[in-house]
This record gives sequence, structure tokens and C-alpha cells, in this order.
Amino acid sequence: MATLLGRPAPLTSALCLPADVPLRTRSHGARRLYPDHIPTSPLQKALLAAGSAGMALYNPYRHDMVAVLGETTGHCTLKALRDQMKKDPEGAQILQERPRISLSTLDLGKLQSLPEGSLGREYLQFLDVNRVSPDTRAPTRFVDDEELAYVIQRYREIVVKWFEAVQTGLPMCVLGALFGPIRLRAQSLQALVSELIPWAVQNGRRAPCVLNLYYEQR
Repeated sequence: MATLLGRPAPLTSALCLPADVPLRTRSHGARRLYPDHIPTSPLQKALLAAGSAGMALYNPYRHDMVAVLGETTGHCTLKALRDQMKKDPEGAQILQERPRISLSTLDLGKLQSLPEGSLGREYLQFLDVNRVSPDTRAPTRFVDDEELAYVIQRYREIVVKWFEAVQTGLPMCVLGALFGPIRLRAQSLQALVSELIPWAVQNGRRAPCVLNLYYEQR
């Protein structure tokens, strides 16, 4: 991840914007809706989306750019996901209680004690192999709705690319799934196309919405 490769460039420089150009806009009367919120106009969102898309393709390790792309292009899809959660009893409970998956909420020792093949043990192994933590996920900043901001934060903490592209339909997920593999070696790309993508598409369509699963209580 980007945090393991050195400190990432500031957001404005990464998007080729002058450092003195404020991302917080006052012209459209916006106000902060949650602690990390940066209110932005539609034009600013378009510029952020274009810049973050280019940077994410150039350097896939810039997870902060991937996060910006998701936040600035997924408003309608996030509303649909939020509505799905509200219609499901477990999803509605998640929206009300707003659990978070972070180092402060996880019991890593308990996860380590779980049997091989269990979700918790495999999740911990994923963190170890990739040298990341739950806190690697960037906080939501550019979603101008407090409830939708939680929806995208929750999604970041629980799902993965091709599966999430099928499940959520978020533009960022689809673009990441399509263009993310372009740097893979031929053998890895063949395995992705012949085995992994069909598995992800089939199970993404068949599985219930993963945002409605209260993992912390299972």
C-alpha cells in the first residue's frame, strides 16, 4: 500500500493542482457534515475524479487516489446501496449502530485463535501477507451526505474488487476491476480471466449484499 512505500504526495500536488487552491468550497454554501468532510462543488468533484483516476492508473499503490475516485463518482450508486441496507433488518441495524472495523475495535488475539479457514483467521492472514491494517483505509472526505459517507466507509472495510464491482456497481469498482490488471504478467492475467473473474462474478451475483452482514456479531 502507499503508506508502505513512503509518504504520499499531498492531495493537491498529486492531482496537479496548485497548493494554494483550496479544496473546501464556500461558493455553494456547503458546510462540514462529519469530522473529515471536505465540501466540494460539482466542478471540483469532476476535477478530483479526473485527477484521481489518472493518478490511480499511473500508481495503483495510491489508495488515497482510489478512495477519492470512489467518493466523487458514486453518489447515485451509494444512495441505492443505502436503500438496500434500509430494507434489510441487519443492514438497517448496521446503519443505525455504525460499527467500524479498525485496530481499536478488533481483537487481533481472538482472530489469531480462530481455526484455519474461518473468516476471522483468513482476514488476519490477509492483513499480515499484505502488510496492511484496517486503519490503512482512508477516511471518507468528499461525500456530501453524512449517511452515505458511512456507507462508503463500511464498503471499504469489507469488500474486494471484482466481487464488489458486481455487488455494488460503484463506478470506481468497475474501473478498478477492468483496468487494475493491465500490469499483470501474462500467466497471472490468464488465471485472473479464466478462474478468478468468473468466480467473483458468479458469487457476486448470487450472494446477498455484503453491506447487510453484521460481521462483528457473527
